[in-house]
Amino acid sequence: MNRRNFTKNITLTTLGLSLGTEISAMSFKETTNNKKALAITMWEFSWLERRWPGAGYEDWDVALSELKVRGYNAIRIDAFPHLIHKNPNKEFVINPHWNTQDWGSPAITKVILQPYFINFIKKCKEYGIKIGLSTWWRSDKEKSYNVITTPQKLGEVWLSVLDLIESHDLMDQIIYLDLSNEWPLEVWTPFKTDLEGWHTKESGRWMSESIAVLKEKYPDIPYTFSFTGEVNKASLTKGDTSMLDFLEVHIWMVNGNNGEFYKEIDYNYERFSDDGYKNLALKGEKLYREKENYWKDQLLRQIHWAAEWSKKVNKPLVTTECWGIIDYKDWPLLEWDWVKELCDLGTREAVKTGRWAAISTSNFCGPQFVGMWRDQSWHNELTKLIKEKTIEAELSGSSLLKRI
Repeated sequence: MNRRNFTKNITLTTLGLSLGTEISAMSFKETTNNKKALAITMWEFSWLERRWPGAGYEDWDVALSELKVRGYNAIRIDAFPHLIHKNPNKEFVINPHWNTQDWGSPAITKVILQPYFINFIKKCKEYGIKIGLSTWWRSDKEKSYNVITTPQKLGEVWLSVLDLIESHDLMDQIIYLDLSNEWPLEVWTPFKTDLEGWHTKESGRWMSESIAVLKEKYPDIPYTFSFTGEVNKASLTKGDTSMLDFLEVHIWMVNGNNGEFYKEIDYNYERFSDDGYKNLALKGEKLYREKENYWKDQLLRQIHWAAEWSKKVNKPLVTTECWGIIDYKDWPLLEWDWVKELCDLGTREAVKTGRWAAISTSNFCGPQFVGMWRDQSWHNELTKLIKEKTIEAELSGSSLLKRI
């Protein structure tokens, strides 16, 4: 049996999981809702930063047509809200967040938001691609993100983005707004580094009050803060999500069992050193192959707990970063087969639940990840599956489902 078919046929039973006793109430029922899930991908800040020859986004027509051919109909991008708020026509000097990864620029670069931001949205409209807005608060030379001193200011900064889009009559292209990527990780939330997790009372205040600013003027846009970290039983009661219109959870096998996989291979998210990638290249696939079912178990458990979380709070799910390993790239000794196996498994399992309104196949679905991008049939098989799935009827009242 080839690996693709093996992954396709994996079930909870064949993995020998004990989830039945832990998630006994779970059932993925047929629905009469006519809304279908979106096949979404993450183009984060690469859509604007990676525009030098060969970087993948220098010709948006090429990139978007290739995305469309692979079956995707939505993308999640960085809107650089702090830069738009400061001056959309200004040229900003952007510092590299890392040089080990292929998201964004690995070196200092310059960006101008206008007219590029609006032109990109128009291009997406031409290709029938909807947009989810987010931000990683990219660090410019002036650290413009420091304007955000209160939750209200966070909302006001994002209002600048929505006002700009509205002024160009393009709001129909926007499916949702994620106010801050993987809130409130210090690495992505530089203006507020003392919240100690999304679930704290103070974090809840920031989320609630900033969203309230946006809802007052644009009540029809679904709002959320995306989260990362292991999804487990504790997630269901960990913190208040009442202010969120949907859950945007990032799920990876490597987060399972308190980050066990990365600990075993000694990968530590190195940003300006290749030590982590040396360990990943030498140990990553080897460790996975030694205990494939165990690692798949770590992924499937998180997907099913996320589905339970969605049921508990009666909110749809979106996942734009997933399913196997967090960091990867085209590099010596790094093969894509095992990554695609896990991503295939995760995508199929998420589809089965009917709780996801938008599903990504990985966080490497962009032209700069050649090994993943070139397997067009792999993408087509999974995006077809995603777009054929009807979302559970009980979620039909969600503001997110009304937008898609």
